[in-house]
Amino acid sequence: MRNIAIIEAGRTFPGLAIRLGDFSDWMASGLKLERDRLQVIPAFFDPSLPAPETLRGVVISGAHAMVTDFEPWMKHLATWLEELVAVSVPVLGICFGHQILARALGGVVDYHPRGREVGTVEVRMNAGVCVDPLFAGMPDIFTAQVFHAQSVIQLPPGATVLAGNDFEPHQAIAYAERAWGVQFHPEFDARIMRAYIAEEAGTLQNEGFDVDRVLGAVRETPVAASLLGTFARLVG
Repeated sequence: MRNIAIIEAGRTFPGLAIRLGDFSDWMASGLKLERDRLQVIPAFFDPSLPAPETLRGVVISGAHAMVTDFEPWMKHLATWLEELVAVSVPVLGICFGHQILARALGGVVDYHPRGREVGTVEVRMNAGVCVDPLFAGMPDIFTAQVFHAQSVIQLPPGATVLAGNDFEPHQAIAYAERAWGVQFHPEFDARIMRAYIAEEAGTLQNEGFDVDRVLGAVRETPVAASLLGTFARLVG
């Protein structure tokens, strides 16, 4: 049986990982699949990536790295992602994963001109996207967890914007028939979101955030979280 690959583009803070787990744990939980049906690949230090035909689907994690650094492992990952999309292997990129997928397909990623987006935010679906298989049935407005400084600034050719908000117009993008990216974190629950905000509290204060207010606004985001399970069911 072919597996779904979880591509680790990075890992969380060590202390947070001890308490709450890591990116691959959170994504595995959201996919709701047994571990023997998943293949976890640390792309940020292991350059070997499986042949596309051996996979049912791919989910690419977030990272503390920046896509604009475009280190050698990122270039290798981007080339591989381009191959996956070309042969219609289903792909879902999350945060960094969304951005590296955009770059692989010809888009532009850079720092968001308004700075960082953090916390629990509202996301709005664009009109007419109910036909998209991953987002079918999503409500017009839902909440999601975000923590990012960079964004997809320019879409690659053929991409369709599925959802956004006033701060980040590219919260969800269909890059191809079976390739999606989300800037938000469907794998984050409220506990993880609060831990990230607390971990980066000093940086956020220096950037002008009212950390107490951001923490107080954190809520669970079950609709956004459901996307991972939907992706798993979609790829069979």
